[in-house]
Amino acid sequence: MGTRATEAADESTRARHDWPEAATRWTQLTLAEDDPLHFDVDFWTELMRDSRSNAVCVSAGGYIAYYPTRVPYHYRSRHLGDGDPFGALVEAARGLGMHVMARVDPHALHADAAQAHPEWLARDADGRPIEHWAYPGIWLSCAFTGYHREFVTEVAREIVREYDVDAIFANRWEGYKGISYSEDARRSFRDETGFDLPLKENDFADPAWPAYVAWRRRKLSELVALWDGAVRDLRPHARFIPNLGSLAARDLDRDLIRRHYPMFVVDKQGRSGIQPPWFAGRVAKRSRALFPDRPVVLITSVGPEHKYRWKDSVAPPEETKTWIVDGFAQGARPWFTKFNATVSDPRWVPAVVEAFNLHADLEPVLSGMEITAEVALLDPNRNDRPPTGPAFPDEDGFYQALVEARIPFELIADQALTPERLRRHKVLILANADRLSDEQCQVIREYVASGGGLVAAHESSLYDENGERRPNFGLADVFGADLLTPARGPVKNNYISLMDQHPLNAGFGGAARIIGGTRLLGVRAREDARVPFRFIPDFPDLPMEEVYVRQAPDLPAVVARQAPGGGRVVHLPFDIGSIFWEALQADHARLIGNAVLWALGGEPEATVRGPGLVDVAVRRDAGGIAVTLVNLSNPMTMRGAIRETLPLPAQTVSVRLPEGARDVSARLLVTGAEAKVAADDGRAEVQVPALGLVEVVHLSWGLS
Repeated sequence: MGTRATEAADESTRARHDWPEAATRWTQLTLAEDDPLHFDVDFWTELMRDSRSNAVCVSAGGYIAYYPTRVPYHYRSRHLGDGDPFGALVEAARGLGMHVMARVDPHALHADAAQAHPEWLARDADGRPIEHWAYPGIWLSCAFTGYHREFVTEVAREIVREYDVDAIFANRWEGYKGISYSEDARRSFRDETGFDLPLKENDFADPAWPAYVAWRRRKLSELVALWDGAVRDLRPHARFIPNLGSLAARDLDRDLIRRHYPMFVVDKQGRSGIQPPWFAGRVAKRSRALFPDRPVVLITSVGPEHKYRWKDSVAPPEETKTWIVDGFAQGARPWFTKFNATVSDPRWVPAVVEAFNLHADLEPVLSGMEITAEVALLDPNRNDRPPTGPAFPDEDGFYQALVEARIPFELIADQALTPERLRRHKVLILANADRLSDEQCQVIREYVASGGGLVAAHESSLYDENGERRPNFGLADVFGADLLTPARGPVKNNYISLMDQHPLNAGFGGAARIIGGTRLLGVRAREDARVPFRFIPDFPDLPMEEVYVRQAPDLPAVVARQAPGGGRVVHLPFDIGSIFWEALQADHARLIGNAVLWALGGEPEATVRGPGLVDVAVRRDAGGIAVTLVNLSNPMTMRGAIRETLPLPAQTVSVRLPEGARDVSARLLVTGAEAKVAADDGRAEVQVPALGLVEVVHLSWGLS
């Protein structure tokens, strides 16, 4: 082979191995069993082209095979006949130059497989097989049996061997979500931990429960490694990519993730209930919180996400579009999924095409820039909690407050709380980081001593990593506050009083007091700290004639301290994050914003001024900065699906310029217009005349 041909082959090989980096817009089609009768390959080919998708995920097998499988007990669609819908879609995608992923779902078995291999089934504590909760006559699988280790492995190998695919994508690959008492699971858990499987989930008094959580995490991680190795043996560039929940990679072993996860695919398909639309962007931040160097993809369903499971329906187009856009604004690559190849309601199609084309238009500029933020919020992970993870209302409240304050911020996972990670940020927020090890406390202590800012609320550092309560805060010396009494509550009718003049008291319009919390800690401030707010002692909330203050403010409600090394610290010894998330009182949001800005010690590197609810992301490279504004203002922001986005009037973007910056220019990437720049006192200011759903202000400069 000639030199030029060899170089071309080498480049092709490198491109194939680098496909996770290049796959940036995903179409997914999840087939129903009757789809082989009538699916329209031309429609899906045209949609992939119109949306400028460069990657596709198509149903291949697992529960149902959509290709002529030869693996025993791999159930074929009864409508398959001589057809191969999976192969036809792979060929169509390859014709468009797309990367291809084959979807498998091994969470359930048909009756013939269950009868032949009863050892594959998930079982309850009495040893009875567990029937599928939604479709009688099929059975749930146990991830710790030969079904996953051998059968699923062979299915994956068959697909990779027979078809030109880059990866296997596994949905519901963990099998039964609860505790499975199959004989294989019982034996493995006993051999590895010395315990019998716990009889109840979330029984924190049972020492077998935390052992189970750790064991489950380890065994699932080993499965991913097994499957990834099996497909790479056949195609060196191919990978096995498991679907992940909204907590991203928290449920798996970090060392195995580094070796076997080239990207994260997060299955948070939309919002429901009172979830705000910024949940989409948080998926990307949560992934970077632990693995900042791995691409993350956010799955978006074209249908509504609700407990009643209307999976064959369509969400309002503006809801779908906003979810996709806020996700990619914060760095999550877009992926849409359609369940069932029949398109009985086409209203989702223009929304997906528009959102994907927005991403494609912005990608040339944004993909080469790093998302940055001066502020970081600690994202908690508690190893004794259920594998699916609980809600964290304290962090949700701080997240909402930071979005309202338009303060750009990132997340840091508590497992990644290192000096190296903290050096990227000027302020760390502990919304309620109650469990911190001595080592983590020392990292934070040194961070503040070197000039870093800290905002800590409620019981942060009061417990060690094992949940044992300390006699005082682990960071008492950093807070400038000592514990007097543990948290009490829920307390009704609590207030905090504004005390001496301090930046934390700003913006409350002359109010002498504001609403306090519902779970309050008693603390004593140290001599080097100031107390801008104090708790008003309890007084009745009924009868109404008795609702008045009896005593002067006493215990500190906010403690502010300037550390010797320059770091500024704010401690709020009550549940400000969770009560803001529950009650959405504006004064709580203002107090959180004031605390973060004071700890920052100056104007943020990028600010956005104007009306409305706007999610902000900041990206930088050597020659400029890009500020993304996502307009979340709509009549249904905190309840129900978005019907329309309310256009916002002019917004002002201000960014700090590096020393020596010259020839500053700006462009609005979505509208495609040049923007006038006003530079003064080391900052550049740009007016965005109006804001629809999204705009990106890209400033460039030279350096003298």
